[in-house]
Amino acid sequence: MRVVLDTGIFISAFLSTEGYPRKAVDLWLDKEFQLITSEWQIEEIKRVSQYDRLKERIVHRDIGFLINRLKRHAIVLKEIPNVDYSPDPDDNPILATALAGEAQYLVSGDKRDILDLEVVVGVRILTAREFVELFDMPEQ
Repeated sequence: MRVVLDTGIFISAFLSTEGYPRKAVDLWLDKEFQLITSEWQIEEIKRVSQYDRLKERIVHRDIGFLINRLKRHAIVLKEIPNVDYSPDPDDNPILATALAGEAQYLVSGDKRDILDLEVVVGVRILTAREFVELFDMPEQ
C-alpha cells in the first residue's frame, strides 16, 4: 500500500503523542505501508516547523530525525507535476505527490478543502482516523 501523509499529519504527530495523526505515523514507522513523499514536502516540513506558534512546541532535533527517516525509509520524489485539483492552490503539491507516487491514499487533516475532494484520479483522501481504522478492520 502506497500512502502520502500530509505535512499537517506529521506536525500533529509531533504536537501530541496521542491521537490518530501519531498513530498514522507509527503505522509507517512499523512498516505497515510504503510512504511516498517529495523533496517539496520535506522542505515544507522544515518551513512549517519554524512557524512562531510551533517552533517552541516542536524539538528541532525531532524534525531532523524525521527528515533523515523520510530520506532513508520513504520513496522521495525529486520532481512532482503541476496539478490544479484543489480550491486551495497550496494543497496541489501534496496532491501532485500522491499522484506522481501512485499512492492509493492521501491522509490529511485539512477539513477546509482537500478532504472535501474525497478522491482525485484514483487517490482516496482520508482523515487520519479513517486511515488508521483501515488497519483495525478484521480481515475477511
